[in-house]
Amino acid sequence: KPQLVASNDRFCRFLEEYCPVVTETYYPTIWCWEGRVQTLLRPFITSRPQVQYRNELIKTADGGQISLDWFDNNDSSYYPDASTRPTVLLLPGLTGTSKESYILHMIHQSETLGYRCVVFNNRGIAGEELLTPRTYCAANTEDLEAVIHHVHSLYPSAPFMAAGVSMGGMLLLNYLGKTGRDTPLMAAAIFSAGWNVFESVESLEKPLNWLLFNYYLTACLQSSISRHRQMLEKLFDMDLVMKARTVREFDKQFTSVMFGYRSIDDYYEDASPCRKLKSVGIPVLCLNSVDDVFSPAHAIPVETAKQNANVALVLTSCGGHIGFLEGIWPRKCTYMDRVFKQFVQAMFEHGNKIFSM
Repeated sequence: KPQLVASNDRFCRFLEEYCPVVTETYYPTIWCWEGRVQTLLRPFITSRPQVQYRNELIKTADGGQISLDWFDNNDSSYYPDASTRPTVLLLPGLTGTSKESYILHMIHQSETLGYRCVVFNNRGIAGEELLTPRTYCAANTEDLEAVIHHVHSLYPSAPFMAAGVSMGGMLLLNYLGKTGRDTPLMAAAIFSAGWNVFESVESLEKPLNWLLFNYYLTACLQSSISRHRQMLEKLFDMDLVMKARTVREFDKQFTSVMFGYRSIDDYYEDASPCRKLKSVGIPVLCLNSVDDVFSPAHAIPVETAKQNANVALVLTSCGGHIGFLEGIWPRKCTYMDRVFKQFVQAMFEHGNKIFSM
């Protein structure tokens, strides 16, 4: 059974009634229960639902552009009026886009409930050009704030939630910690967030984890910026950036410099959501597995979560990083997908009951 950590009894009762999956026993797929195996296999095992997007490029205050992929769900029978159709903003992981299988599954779950989705692709990784020498990071929330304002201005009468995965979850938590209650979002779901970046990178630098994850992630980061080399060479020694062999080295040479931090330690401290959790002002459900090498169990801020009535943590003993595979042949729905579906439905359809239970 997952461990449900929440200081607010009303929030607990709400989840138990309207999001019961968080109290059910999670049975990981028996032949790939270990966390690293779950992490590695999910992208290859899970299906990729067909989703037709409508792309929108929005301009930013600094002259850049952000690519949004919309799933409008105009055939929704539950919410035929587009102006009031519930909207879910989805934030992919570190180098992820709207094409990731876990994003496609979230959209598929939302489609069956009649909701609209919009995917926030970080700058420069979804095929669009960089118009300024700037990409993204887990600490800087300016682009996310612009996207949330833009979506809300288009549909001001529509209930509005967000869900972030891995670094997308970290970015969303950092935004919520900064804004408190001053956000158009009514609630948020966070999956496999790295709570303390120092602990995350240290875990990923252990020999086996470096071999399985860190080297590949670093190569993905380098690949995501190499297409924009001509633009980025105005500010960076790109030859040095391309020599990085760990995420930490990449962040030291590139990310922390881009966003004006004095050192990589300053950036990692600012990027760690555990520091801002106490300031979150809307209901947030966070799912982590304690065997996730990207977010070690000892770094999950259980005590801090207990001090904020808006926060609930769901901790499974197995599941890895964005894994949560279940069933003999886990092609379609994972435990994470079920948590997402039940929580967004609970909030959109019964959210007003949280504070009256």
